[in-house]
Amino acid sequence: MERIFKLKEHGTTVRTEAMAGLTSFLSVVYILAVNPGMLAVAGMDADAVFTATAVSAAFATLCMAFFANYPITLASGMGVNAYFSYSVCVPLAEAGVDDPWTIALTAVLVEGIIFILLSLCKFRETLVNKVPANLKLGITVGIGLFITLVGLEGAGVVIGDDSTLVAMGSIGTPQFAFAIIGLIIIGIMYHFRVTGFMLWGILVTWILGMIAQTIGWYDVSAEAASLFPDFSGYNFLPAAPTMFAFDFSYVAGHAIEFAVIVFSFLYMDLFDTVGTLIGVANKGGLLDKDGNLPKVGRALMADAVGTVAGACLGTSTVTSYVESSAGVVQGGRTGLTAFFSALLFIVALFFSPIFLAIPGFATAPALIFVGLLMMSSVKNMTFEGDIADSIGGFMAIIVMPFTYSIANGIMFGILTWVILKICTGKARDIHPVMWISFALFVLRIITLVA
Repeated sequence: MERIFKLKEHGTTVRTEAMAGLTSFLSVVYILAVNPGMLAVAGMDADAVFTATAVSAAFATLCMAFFANYPITLASGMGVNAYFSYSVCVPLAEAGVDDPWTIALTAVLVEGIIFILLSLCKFRETLVNKVPANLKLGITVGIGLFITLVGLEGAGVVIGDDSTLVAMGSIGTPQFAFAIIGLIIIGIMYHFRVTGFMLWGILVTWILGMIAQTIGWYDVSAEAASLFPDFSGYNFLPAAPTMFAFDFSYVAGHAIEFAVIVFSFLYMDLFDTVGTLIGVANKGGLLDKDGNLPKVGRALMADAVGTVAGACLGTSTVTSYVESSAGVVQGGRTGLTAFFSALLFIVALFFSPIFLAIPGFATAPALIFVGLLMMSSVKNMTFEGDIADSIGGFMAIIVMPFTYSIANGIMFGILTWVILKICTGKARDIHPVMWISFALFVLRIITLVA
């Protein structure tokens, strides 16, 4: 373990990494429940997607563990899976295309291959390292707010509202109450330096939920699914994934339409991954003295290879998960954290009822607390001096949670930064990779407007 992951060098232990890996996994495991249902809308077999999601997550996370030695968990990305089903497959099906999901998987495959090429030529690596310091910190803070919003939404503390966009949920529900109680429990354990405080917070909150279900406060019929694992009629052998289900015939006759689909996948994955790596690395103290992320090229390659593997197995884009921050906060510093997380995805293939029973309100306290800790990066930002740095960083902070997209936050942060640099006569300070990113964002806006 020491030779492979260099635990002493990173000031960690096997026990700490194991706890961190379990915490990261529990923060990400919801994708095993969400992704099959999401891709079923596209016409895919839900059981096959479950297997593909778990296997691709395990494979990509193992690549991250052994190739990059970073504590980052990967799985099929949220947001991009919705685009896969609702923005690609549903319109194609309405246009009379049979099995549109095969076209979408083909686009994911092409996107992954492009990412591998971009990683080989170090474009993505340069982008991560050449993002200005203030913008990096703003991205970290924005991700903290984004994670907090995800947690609050998962517990029903924040809900949608037609008149005010968002509103407070019903305070009398067990989800709301236990999310707040769980956050307090995590805070107390953090204060007293309890080992595994994040994991214990998740488990205690889940147990409180099961007690509430037993006494009738948590109404399964009215609230949501049962909080107790249900093995009745369950076959422990996982379903076979849908392998290599690609349709290249569509590409030949619809090159432009296919290119737009690929670019959209490319855009969302590229900048979500960049934001996640910057945010998680910054929080874990993994950046060097110059603010760069060592071996970031390997991390990006693991992400790209994971995307290709996911497409071959039959699932949407595999990407780095920002919820990995929960494991980093728990003390994870090396690829051993990712290794343990990957093992649990393999275990989940055979014991899925256990992991699928963990409710959103149980992981919400951990995500909210991670948001708090990531918010602390704001104190290192400068809001005086260069106006491009100030407004660029601020735009990254506010756009991420308010548009529910890490990629959008990076887009408006970089667009604002470049434009202000030009307008203030500092265009010479703009690195070529930032010019390329600026051009990509302009192209993205054009495709959105069109």
